[in-house]
Amino acid sequence: MRDDLHAAFVALHRRDHPLLLANAWDAASARLWQEAGAAAVGTTSAAVAWSRGFADGGALPREELLSNLRGMARVLSVPLTADIEDGYSDDPDAVAALAAEVVDAGAVGINLEDGAGAPERLAAKIRAIRARLGNTRLFVNARTDVYLRGLADGDGAVAETIARLSLYREAGADGGFVPGLASVDAARAIAGAVPLAINLMAVPGLPSVAALGEAGVVRVSAGPGLFRAAFAAGDDAARAMLRGDFAPCVDSALGYGALNAMFAPR
Repeated sequence: MRDDLHAAFVALHRRDHPLLLANAWDAASARLWQEAGAAAVGTTSAAVAWSRGFADGGALPREELLSNLRGMARVLSVPLTADIEDGYSDDPDAVAALAAEVVDAGAVGINLEDGAGAPERLAAKIRAIRARLGNTRLFVNARTDVYLRGLADGDGAVAETIARLSLYREAGADGGFVPGLASVDAARAIAGAVPLAINLMAVPGLPSVAALGEAGVVRVSAGPGLFRAAFAAGDDAARAMLRGDFAPCVDSALGYGALNAMFAPR
């Protein structure tokens, strides 16, 4: 079953249009996105951390991460990929051990980021994961924060991204995630230079899915956007309810029966 889900996930990166990856934060949101038509579900570190009462940025305890993944995998029948930030360690062997636990929890892919660290560090982590997992299949999406952190500008950002993703590919990555990038020309240059499945994140000013696909982008992630949208709606409804207006939490709410049925024993 797991190998079938991994194969399905890989195939979603080889179509003639980008995979639109819905990012969830718990079992309920993961299953809801599947019911909405998501072909795969990914976690987003920020939203998972927030939903568990922690700030984003490496603060989420390991068992909270794994418990969350197990809950998602239990209710999903589509592939699940997990954002594990920087692996919660600078030690490649410790990151590889975490990746193995993530696989055991039910994920067929991971996001692993370089952040502010040296790119060689992320490459070492990827190599350690491949060595630890052996023949166990895992889609490794190497995230570089060149654009997100403003580590370079213009042509320099393109060149630095290409250099980093090339290093990560040599280490064993399957995909390259470039959050913060919104230029279709830069995306085309990066996709043309690095034979990885290029992944962007939904940000203001992002070109159309068709334009991104034409440029060679194969995956577009929602990131924390769905969480923020859902909690904006919840915030509005709560404020209205506390004023005595119950309409937002009654009139436009999803039905109890439909929600409960999603989690009935299968």
